[in-house]
Amino acid sequence: MRNIQFREALREALSEEMRKDQSVFLMGEEVAEYNGAYKVSQGMLDEFGPNRVIDTPIAELGFAGIAVGAAMNGLRPVVEFMTFNFSLVAIDQVINSAAKMMSMSGGQFPVPIVFRGPTASAGMLSSQHSQAFENWYANCPGLKVVVPSNPYDAKGLLKSAIRDNDPVIFMESEQMYGDKADVPDEEYLIPLGLADIKRSGTDVTLVSFGKIIKSCYTAAEELEKEGISAEIIDLRTVRPIDYETVINSVKKTNRLVVVEEAWPLASIASEITFKVQKDAFDYLDAPIIRVTSADVPLPYAPTLIEASLPNAERVVKAVKSVMYR
Repeated sequence: MRNIQFREALREALSEEMRKDQSVFLMGEEVAEYNGAYKVSQGMLDEFGPNRVIDTPIAELGFAGIAVGAAMNGLRPVVEFMTFNFSLVAIDQVINSAAKMMSMSGGQFPVPIVFRGPTASAGMLSSQHSQAFENWYANCPGLKVVVPSNPYDAKGLLKSAIRDNDPVIFMESEQMYGDKADVPDEEYLIPLGLADIKRSGTDVTLVSFGKIIKSCYTAAEELEKEGISAEIIDLRTVRPIDYETVINSVKKTNRLVVVEEAWPLASIASEITFKVQKDAFDYLDAPIIRVTSADVPLPYAPTLIEASLPNAERVVKAVKSVMYR
């Protein structure tokens, strides 16, 4: 067991899969000579060479299309977007080619590809570089969407994503790359579509994913001081969603708060809310509350960023509301 950074866990996953399978390769902006914009691919060019760690032009639509074609012809590309904000330039290839090809070809052309990179806010980057697109991609059939919250999960989930025969959107956070956690020396995989109960509790269920899980941990510690026991569920995968784990928790706690760093309309939180009220309505002792980003483009000023994003204080307030305190 080693205590390693999030970026190191991703690097290990990529490197292990590339050593295991010659069809796996990495491509994207600055992944090779520069060792990756966030140093995820540091040293990989030296080990695997320029045919398998490939620098691309600043042309997301172009290299996403090349990767889709490569996947259709038996390779397993991992495409790094410098940020998922830039993936909008390539979204035609992701949605109209990668996600639909298996269906349109009658099963003849699987597209085993991973699109990965940072999502959502990362400080003072303003509106065009701070958007959370997990719910956008999760809306599309044919894709799987993974959002890990810690190094251990990141490694196990990325290895599973690379081995998956469907296109996978793998969304990280710039603010997590330096996070550390214990990661086993031996190989392990984490199945896609399986949520994880990060903290057991009895009074309220907190559901989240990605870096916002940290706010849930902080909120749970504060709530514990007031005698409120919060259970934290990390979805890890937002397509497919592990509804069963969420619903079983709500049947125990009878209250639900969903926390997400996306705009409120058509969010993952909206989907979870619908599913729980449909399948576990009789177990609810209070209306479900969503804690999301404000329904505005993210501002640049730090004070306005703080006011816009979910945080532990807002989670505590939401929990107290469902507890009628």
